[in-house]
Amino acid sequence: MGGVCCFIAYSLLYSIAKGDVFGKDQPIILVLLDIPPMLPVLDGVVMELQDCALPLLREVIPTDKVEVGFKDLDAAILVGSMPRKEGMERKDLLKANVAIFKTQGAALEKYAKKTVRVLVVGNPANTNCLIASKSAPSIPKENFSCLTRLDHNRARSQVAMRCGVPADAVKNVIIWGNHSSTQYPDVHHAMVNVRGKEVEAYDAVKDDSWLKGDFISTVQLRGAAVIKARKLSSAMSAAKAICDHMRDWWFGTLDGEFMSMGVYAGGNSYGIPEDLIYSFPVHIKNKLWNIHDGLPINDFSRAKMDATAAELVEERDTALSFLSQ
Repeated sequence: MGGVCCFIAYSLLYSIAKGDVFGKDQPIILVLLDIPPMLPVLDGVVMELQDCALPLLREVIPTDKVEVGFKDLDAAILVGSMPRKEGMERKDLLKANVAIFKTQGAALEKYAKKTVRVLVVGNPANTNCLIASKSAPSIPKENFSCLTRLDHNRARSQVAMRCGVPADAVKNVIIWGNHSSTQYPDVHHAMVNVRGKEVEAYDAVKDDSWLKGDFISTVQLRGAAVIKARKLSSAMSAAKAICDHMRDWWFGTLDGEFMSMGVYAGGNSYGIPEDLIYSFPVHIKNKLWNIHDGLPINDFSRAKMDATAAELVEERDTALSFLSQ
């Protein structure tokens, strides 16, 4: 796991180590990779994990060396990235992150198992994920994903609260596109269980202007709202979303349900440019995801799906110009 000393990783490690992600009978070896100045802090994290006395946790390996951090991994969760600093242009942010994810991709290529499943969390997550994948050509593109499950959970929760039902009564919301403020939270195909009966989300909510307006902007801008309130970025909810994402990748999605994942767009049926990591609705079986095809797309959705794709194409082209330098 990369970037361990951030709040997300700190919230995440306990859940993984106690079996919430990979199963209650799966022994765990945690490899914690961070930059050299963070090693003393990492030692404190290791002590805390030891002090949890978790039966599944066999070993914790703290390191600042990629050859140790990526060796023989089954799953890699890349949490850290260069955050945007005040006054920083987006292209400068992309340039810094291209260097980081080129290095991490190359390390995955050299040291990890070819069956490794990689989840990129650090922003800009979609483009960072694409760079890591391109830097690890012998690992299948399908083994790389980026996190849009937090956005998916946010959308699900907003609809549930609006309808006065538990979050698990809402299924098949979709996050299309980039994990940025251009993402498109779509509930045209979502269902809500209202008093034991499945109802289309638009019929359950009964407020089209909210669903096409404030609902979308609330989900798009939720991360910024959390930062404004907490003075820190989302940690608990991000860690929960990472667990959800990896657990579904390992054990599959429920019949009749799809989840949102940022995945390689090659061969998609929705007219999205191919060489992107783009968030789609996916269903998963035997650790293999497939994009859920055949959903009808109206003009409202089409415009929003294309707008977030355009942002990703621009990000990709800028990042690839740095990659080739």
